[in-house]
Amino acid sequence: MLFNTLNFAIFLPIVFLLYWFVFNKNFKLQNILLLVSSYFFYACWDWRFLFLLVFSTLLDYYTGLKMSDSKSKAQKKFWFVVSVSINLGFLGIFKYYNFFSESFAGLISNFGFKINPYTLNVILPVGISFYTFHGLSYVIDIYKDRIKAEKNFIDYSVFVSFFPLLVAGPIERATHLLPQIQNKRTFNFSIASDGMRQILWGLFKKVVIADQCAIYANQIFNDAGEQSGSNLVLGALFFTFQIYGDFSGYSDIALGTARLFGIDLLRNFAFPYFSRNIAEFWRRWHISLSTWFRDYLYIPLGGSKGGMWIKIRNTFIIFIVSGFWHGANWTFIIWGLLHALYIMPSIIFNTNRNHLDIVAQGKFLPSIKELAMMLITFSLTVFAWIFFRVQDVTHAFIYISGIFSKSLFTIPTITPLVLFAFIGLFITIEWLGRQNQYAIAKFCDNWPRFFRWSFYYLVIAAIFYFNGTEQQFIYFQF
Repeated sequence: MLFNTLNFAIFLPIVFLLYWFVFNKNFKLQNILLLVSSYFFYACWDWRFLFLLVFSTLLDYYTGLKMSDSKSKAQKKFWFVVSVSINLGFLGIFKYYNFFSESFAGLISNFGFKINPYTLNVILPVGISFYTFHGLSYVIDIYKDRIKAEKNFIDYSVFVSFFPLLVAGPIERATHLLPQIQNKRTFNFSIASDGMRQILWGLFKKVVIADQCAIYANQIFNDAGEQSGSNLVLGALFFTFQIYGDFSGYSDIALGTARLFGIDLLRNFAFPYFSRNIAEFWRRWHISLSTWFRDYLYIPLGGSKGGMWIKIRNTFIIFIVSGFWHGANWTFIIWGLLHALYIMPSIIFNTNRNHLDIVAQGKFLPSIKELAMMLITFSLTVFAWIFFRVQDVTHAFIYISGIFSKSLFTIPTITPLVLFAFIGLFITIEWLGRQNQYAIAKFCDNWPRFFRWSFYYLVIAAIFYFNGTEQQFIYFQF
């Protein structure tokens, strides 16, 4: 079930009404409702993989209890290894087996041996990377004695499978979400209305910006060899706005939906395209994944301690692993490697903790220096996105070589003026609302009621106008 469909528009109010008007007396019954609703939500995609989600939940719940009950460190470690090995094993089989099989066959062929790799013809279970990382963070935190195992299976299952975040995050922590599940929630009209406003903005990003950009990005990327350099630049820009509108739009809908049920999820985006360097970009892009890798990989590897070489090594490791997390393709690894190279000046010169505040804090416009830094960072990001979007490395080099050709200086033949206008409006609203949790959180609070509601109705009208086809969210494939 997709957020941008009629099915979800029917599903959400039904769950909301049952939650607050039928089961509102007992938060434990509310949790059962959330669990059943979440499993139904997931089963609407493919009911067969619901068993995998349930198995993963049972595995981490059981091994968590066994670790907490362990009488020795060796016994605790045994159950920890069991959980991590099985979780990563399933992830490896469904997501990475074919990649390693084909890569090994290609490597062997370089030495004159020809083998036909055995590949698996399986569908990647939607959201497997996200709910696997939920479980991994939980068992790691228990192993490290940061938390105690949750004994209530319903509460733990809701933590793993809460439907707003189930298939594309944010990647939650037990320390943040479980306490909210374990306590009574009280309906708050202002929080719920804010949630609806965030859902509205998320749908605008997805339907009006991402899905429309996808039309032209797909057209250009799928025919890269025949496109002019100027068209190829436009294609990269279209995809840049597509993936941001798509993924941050999903996150806005997820966070807004959770607020309707009195639950606060981790923020996942903080206006990343206004970043002044790559380090700041990664503090603002897919925040839940970036902090996950920081806490569960970068710091255990030694983090920034132990000298410059250790810091550089660890930085490359987390970016390459981050790229590989996104998909079993060399293009994702190159994408991660590029960002590791981009961030090196900040690491070497110890400026990676600069720019912790939003750009032009308290000002209407950025300074010339800030504008230049944003443009450079944005350009580097756009170039890296090419590797994220292409089908393979060969496709990437065809695309890039086409950009750096004489046709770069020709007039683009693909010029959707209406879409350009909406992108310009989108950037303007995001800029004006950049100091808030999301762009329109307080965008028109000071406007007269008539103009405020006129703005909302215009956004709704645009969503209905462009919502001609149901486009799957990009991050469902990860």
